[in-house]
This record gives sequence, C-alpha cells and structure tokens, in this order.
Amino acid sequence: MEIADNRHYNGQLSPLFTAAEAEKARAFHQAVEGYQPTPLHSLDCLAKAIGVGKILVKDEAYRFNLNAFKMLGGAYAIARLLCDEFNLDINAFDFDKLKNDITEKMTFATATDGNHGRGVAWAADKLGQNAVVYMPKGAADERVKNIRALGAECIVTDMNYDDTVRLAIKTADENGWKVVQDTAWEGYTEIPTWIMQGYTTMAAEAVDQMKAMAVERPTHVFLQAGVGAMAGGVLGYLCDQYGPDQLHSVVVEPDQADCIYRSGISEKGEMINVDGDLATIMVGLACGEPNPIGWPVLRDCSTQFVSCQDSVAALGMRVLGNPQGSDPRVVSGESGAVGAGLLAAVHFHPEKEKLMEKLGLNKHSVVLLISTEGDTDPVHYREVVWGGKHQTI
Repeated sequence: MEIADNRHYNGQLSPLFTAAEAEKARAFHQAVEGYQPTPLHSLDCLAKAIGVGKILVKDEAYRFNLNAFKMLGGAYAIARLLCDEFNLDINAFDFDKLKNDITEKMTFATATDGNHGRGVAWAADKLGQNAVVYMPKGAADERVKNIRALGAECIVTDMNYDDTVRLAIKTADENGWKVVQDTAWEGYTEIPTWIMQGYTTMAAEAVDQMKAMAVERPTHVFLQAGVGAMAGGVLGYLCDQYGPDQLHSVVVEPDQADCIYRSGISEKGEMINVDGDLATIMVGLACGEPNPIGWPVLRDCSTQFVSCQDSVAALGMRVLGNPQGSDPRVVSGESGAVGAGLLAAVHFHPEKEKLMEKLGLNKHSVVLLISTEGDTDPVHYREVVWGGKHQTI
C-alpha cells in the first residue's frame, strides 16, 4: 500500500461539476420510474473500532435494482444525447414518449467491465433502442448475463480494458453507432462530461442525507478510481459544496492499474498511462489511462493518492459484509469496498498511528465512502468473503 501526497494540488474548482449541474442530473434521475435515493449507512461500531468519529457508506447496490451506480452516468448521457439529436428539453425527458417517437432504432456502443455496460443496456432497453457492449478478457459470466438479459449484444474480447475501448470506438465508427463511453479523447468530450455529471447525483443525495443526520460535512472522502470519471465528478461536486481546503480527499486504486496515482506523483502532473493486463480483482478500476476530463479535477483538488493491493479490497468486502454490533451489513463488490478496505488495512497495520496521521484521521474525522457496487460477481464475492481468497492478515 503506497500513500502519496498530491504535489500538484491548487484547489481550483471545475465549472463542470457545480451544484447547478448536479441538480440538472438529479432532476432527470428523480423523474425516472423507480427512482429513490440509495441508503447512506452510518457504521458507528466500525468507526469506534478504528478510532474515527464517523464512517458513512453510500450503498449503490440499491440503485434501480442494477446493483451498481453506473446507470446514473450512462442513462443521463444517453438522455442528453437524444435531447440534442431531437431538439428536446432534458427537463421534460420522457422515456415512454421518446420510445414511441423514435421510428428508426439507434445503436449505442460502449466498452465496460460490466457495470457501465449494464447501465447503457438498461437505458437502451427502456428506450427501445439497441446496445452493443464490449468487455475485456476475463469478464465474469454473471456480468455478461446481466447485460444480455437487457437485450444488448455483449462481446467479450481477448484484450485489456483500454484496448477494448479502442475496439468499441473503431467498430462504432464503422457502423455509424453512437459511442457512450466514460472516458474522453480528442474530439470526444461532451458525452463523458454528461456521464460524470450523472454520477454527481450520488454525491448530492449524500449531502442531503448527511444534513438529515445532523452531520455538517465530511472531513474526509475516499474515492476509488479507474479512469477517474466517478472520482472526478463526485470530488468536483463535493469541493464545490464544501471547498477543497475543507475536505481531505483520498483517491484509491489497485496497484496493477494505478494510472491516477502515477499521474499524481509525476513531476509535472501530466497523465501517466499504465500498460499490460491490469490484472486486479477490482475489475471496475482496471483502467490504465486517465480520463482527461476527470484528471484535472483530481490533480487540482485531491489531497492524496493511494495505490493498494487486491487484498485491501478483499478486506473491505469482508469488513462491510460482516459488521460489528448494530452496524448494518453492506454487500460490496471488489471495486466498491476498497475505500473501507483502506480504513481497515490502516487499522490492522503495525504502523497504524503513523498512517492515521498521514491520512489526517483522528477521533473527530467523518469519513464518507461510496460502495459503488454490490456483489456483481456473486461467485467471486463468496470466494472472497466465505473462502478467504486474497488473504489480508
């Protein structure tokens, strides 16, 4: 586990992830049938055991019965795309009406580890459109089945995530499909920005839920990163709400795909890519190339970057799934649990006091975590939580 201070922090806020932009996205989500805020759990017994004031976990396993947060971005981006295409008002977006009005089916293409693709497939299905989803090698059968169950074509490649993205783009260009991807490149920034703005709904809900708990603000937020779309969108919004100097923000990645960490410790703060198989159990974070929209937010506003082993995520899965005392149980998948795993790993570390001090954690700290997924690969979840796979201690 490597913890590095952000040497490029300047506290500059992004105009893309303001409260006003977040409210546009949340208003859209609130109008979708079946919407309800996901729970914000207070793990008071865990907080006491670790030695902090409060641990709050946003549980995205309950998001629209999709077991993950990703539809927030994919559905919002598709809605914004269609509003542009048909000159519609996003504030009056109606899935059923638009489904009847689109006479010629469109095809949305994306690359995914599973959760983002499922969100895109869900939105396409709701609109009566087509979706083609590409997945990197090693994709879990359950994730493939979930995407196909929504009527999408799902193709598992023999490539890593970043090469799978390139294949999806190439094939979409050849076929005239619309690419809905959560990373950006030259000439492709609008849709990934909408996706990131869609993710801010989680943070906006959490802010309201904390107020209802009489929690003034979090002192810390731990955000996991793949390309950095979720982390960038959520951190951008929270910094707009509280001010970056009032929030100790920690971005956590697997050590086999730590492109954000490496970018953060680079001499000039430029984006650094990671090549290879990106072999980590945190498949939602197995991305080697930072999102160029998310990276400036993380570069300017993050406090620290962490690169950690798979065993840290496995520890988080076990801790959240087997709570102490009256704490609620949180079923969190590999990518969702790494923030809690980091807290637990620090607690069990022989140099706990030194690490707590480095992370600015003490008995007054209020730590916000986002469990971005449930057991989206239930077989592996059981192997970790029951079978002890990826032993930590």
